[in-house]
Amino acid sequence: MLSFTATEDWRMSLPGAVIGVLELTGVVNDGSSSALYDRKRAAEAHLRQRYHGFTRADFLALPVMAAYQRYYKRFDKTYHVQLQVESIVLKGKNLPDVTPLVDANFIAEVETLVLTAGHDVQQLQGAVVIDVARPGEQMTQMNGATKAMGVGDMIMRDANSICCSILFGQDNRSPISPGTSHVLYVAYAPSGVPAEVVDAQLQSIVANIRLFAPAAIVEQQRLITA
Repeated sequence: MLSFTATEDWRMSLPGAVIGVLELTGVVNDGSSSALYDRKRAAEAHLRQRYHGFTRADFLALPVMAAYQRYYKRFDKTYHVQLQVESIVLKGKNLPDVTPLVDANFIAEVETLVLTAGHDVQQLQGAVVIDVARPGEQMTQMNGATKAMGVGDMIMRDANSICCSILFGQDNRSPISPGTSHVLYVAYAPSGVPAEVVDAQLQSIVANIRLFAPAAIVEQQRLITA
């Protein structure tokens, strides 16, 4: 089981924040799943029904969305899950088809609104730590670009480097690939997002994964609070 902790700097800098940790092994991720496909379409239909007639202001009034908006506003950014939900509800777009492990998370994200990243554990080095970004720190993003971190942003790092940032997403080393069989999901929730909503996000991911990998083993599923 992966060693996963949080620093005192994170706890002191972001009181009220919650991290959800979900690690699974024995997952098959190199195909498609009709059950997961149906789950996607059902989730999209539910969102359109639930938020019918919503404007951007209405979305931002949702308590969980409002908490993320406050966090992102500190850095002059817009919460990307908000944009994803708006595209499904207001523009009629569908969730993307990536791989089952990625799609399982995307479905859960747009339902709970809780930001979550997925990593291939085999690509992580040593212990994993939740921390805050410091001046001068950088990360190589999934597209290969080097990005300067926002000072104080919530990040995840391993023994090698920063693996993920709330503001700028994941690195180019550890994202889920078709060959991933040992996966780590990390849900990042700033102050104002209830712990039970973060827990619901983890449970939803597990339920989605069971649709295509019923034999997957949950190695750890827990919350870390600041």
